[in-house]
Amino acid sequence: MLQEFIQAVHAALGPNVDWKQVVLTGMAPVFLIVFAVEWQLLRQRAAGGATARPLPRWRDVATNLGLGAGYQVAEFAVHALVSGAVILWIYEHRLFDVPVNAWTIVPIFVAVEFCYYWFHRASHRIRWFWSAHVVHHSEEQMNFTTALRQSMLYSITGWWLFFMPLVWLGAPPGVVFFLYACDLAYQYFVHTEVIGRLPRWYEYVFDTPSNHRAHHGRNPQYIDRNYGGVLIIFDRWFGTYVEEDEPVDYGIPRQVRSNNIWTLNVHEFADMWRDVARPGPLLQRLRHLWAPPEWQRPDDAPASGLSLPQS
Repeated sequence: MLQEFIQAVHAALGPNVDWKQVVLTGMAPVFLIVFAVEWQLLRQRAAGGATARPLPRWRDVATNLGLGAGYQVAEFAVHALVSGAVILWIYEHRLFDVPVNAWTIVPIFVAVEFCYYWFHRASHRIRWFWSAHVVHHSEEQMNFTTALRQSMLYSITGWWLFFMPLVWLGAPPGVVFFLYACDLAYQYFVHTEVIGRLPRWYEYVFDTPSNHRAHHGRNPQYIDRNYGGVLIIFDRWFGTYVEEDEPVDYGIPRQVRSNNIWTLNVHEFADMWRDVARPGPLLQRLRHLWAPPEWQRPDDAPASGLSLPQS
């Protein structure tokens, strides 16, 4: 059924549909309604003295919405101009034809989640990818709109490359990115403090608000942990899982004190290239692109100090 639906849309709109953004745009009303419910719950708890956490700051909420809108526009544009054609070219040279049916849809989704795990892990441990992902971690509060805090640079830095092995193997791009959109939509609902621990079996298998709060922490024990989107099992298997065991301090160590959407989008990207441009051996200069975000040249200091990574 999913394959037939995707084929019908392609027949109406052409082969180059950006399924990820179509689904996320369609989910926008649901996201806003859920945030309104969250706001009411937080307000009631604050009024009853049940929590010491401050209510979401409206200026930050507006910034998150603006960042989300900019991300949507940038993703549509880069897909239309570049990545969509590249993805279709890779699929035309696929090794196999992967069928899409009731037996294969779950394995394909797990494979998408596996690709996402490595994309997300690379986004913390390779500065090139961190230069986009840092935007998402610069929020110092946690609420549903934090999930919308995304970068306009994601497609430029190449998030979609991590899913190309599936396309090359023969999974239809429409199916891959529709399922990835479902993965991202699920993640919206783990960006909250109104939901505590879920049943232990669920916490063991799936990403949850508790697991994801830890991911957003700049507490030392939380850094570079819990990369899963829907599933948390790959973190357990690859040694990147941590349990939320103390209050989470959100943000990045050297916070960018700005609500300017342009500044939030480009500050780390610009810092990275300034580091590359500084005098020194060519290999060390270029290493700023692929080394971990916190890497410094021997006996050196960061160029700007604006955005040491939360990681």
